[in-house]
Amino acid sequence: MRRIREPVPTLLLLGWSILLTIPAQAQAQEPATPGLQARPYGAFAFQDSVSVPLDAVGAFDRFVDVNAWWDHRFSESPVRFAIDPRPGGGFLEIFDESGDGVLHATVLFVKRGELLRMEGPLGLSGFALHMVHTLTFRPQGGSTLVHLDVRGSGELEEAWPRAIRSVWHHFLWERFKPFAEGKLGEPGQSP
Repeated sequence: MRRIREPVPTLLLLGWSILLTIPAQAQAQEPATPGLQARPYGAFAFQDSVSVPLDAVGAFDRFVDVNAWWDHRFSESPVRFAIDPRPGGGFLEIFDESGDGVLHATVLFVKRGELLRMEGPLGLSGFALHMVHTLTFRPQGGSTLVHLDVRGSGELEEAWPRAIRSVWHHFLWERFKPFAEGKLGEPGQSP
C-alpha cells in the first residue's frame, strides 16, 4: 500500500510567512509601565559552611529556630518569625495579629537532620529574583558541618550577589554558630 503525504496546510504556511515579514523589533515590544526601570538579568551561585558542636538533628532543629538568631527582619517585633520545616511550609514573618506579613521563602525539600531546601527572595521581596537556598547537615565526629549552597537568577543589580553572600556569611558565622554554641543573646545583639 502506498502512502500519500499530505501537504502542509496552507494556513499554517501563511501564518509563518506573515510572522517572518514582521520586523523583529515589532515582535519583541514590551508594554510601557510608568515608574519602573528595567534591571539587568543574570545568575550567581556561592557556597559557605560552618561547623557547630551539635549532632545533625540538633543542628537542624537549632537552624529552623530562626526567631532566636536571625536578625534581619522587616518588622521590629513580628508576632511570628519562623520556618515551618515541611514541604510547602513557609519561612514566615507575620507582622501583627491581623496577619499582615511576608513569606521570605517556601520549603521545597526537607529531611530533618540532613537537608533543608527553600526557594524565595528572602529580603529582596518584590524583585524578579529566583533563589534556591540548600542547607545540608553532615555529622563530623561530635559536631555537624552545616553547608549552604545558594543559586540565584533573574533581576540583579551588580552588587547584589556579593551582598547576598555577605549576609548569608553573617547569618551562618555571626548568628547561627554562636546560637548553636549557646553564646548568643537576643537577635540584633552581637555575640
